[in-house]
Amino acid sequence: MEIVVVGRHTEVADRFRRHVEDKLAKVQQLAPTAQRVDVEVTHENNPRLSGVRERVELTVRAKGPVVRAEAAADDRFGALDLAMDKLAERLRRARDRRKDHRNHTVVPPVDVRPYDPSTHDAPPPPTPTAPTEPGEAVETTLGDSPVVIRQKLHTAEPMTVDDALYEMEMVGHDFFLFVDVETSRPSVAYRRRGWTYGVVALDTSCDCATPSVEKTA
Repeated sequence: MEIVVVGRHTEVADRFRRHVEDKLAKVQQLAPTAQRVDVEVTHENNPRLSGVRERVELTVRAKGPVVRAEAAADDRFGALDLAMDKLAERLRRARDRRKDHRNHTVVPPVDVRPYDPSTHDAPPPPTPTAPTEPGEAVETTLGDSPVVIRQKLHTAEPMTVDDALYEMEMVGHDFFLFVDVETSRPSVAYRRRGWTYGVVALDTSCDCATPSVEKTA
């Protein structure tokens, strides 16, 4: 299993890389088909966020669905521990779901990666740069403002609402963009209060031209 550690706005020391490898050894036990784990470490320079200045995101890529977890703390070792606890719980749930699928006739998991919220229908900036390859991430500044937009491109395949909710839980997001296999419509599943969810779909076949208005005397 390949482990790739990258830092955003920070350097990652060899000591931490070795610690990551030791912690992620458990992933192979929970997900034997895991091929790669991406570890992204982000440092927040804002002193008002010192309690969560170190963020660690773990992404497990296997033959089944992508499983992701992230956490923040005042140091990256603590953030890694918190993220690993979340990841282990999601991997166990994925393993239990696979076991349940073997005992029942269900559709196998679909390899679909969720979109980053900043990529949805965002117009490309004047200077390159929208991502062109799946998994590629591009950051651009909005004009002269301090606003930074991070775009990421993912592949997608049609899936059921049930699978979309499952994928959403596996990456720990409050929403999930997907293509509904029954309607072929772009849709988004989102978390509501308690254990309720919502789904919004787009009708791309509608005629969006402004209808003519017939005047009457």
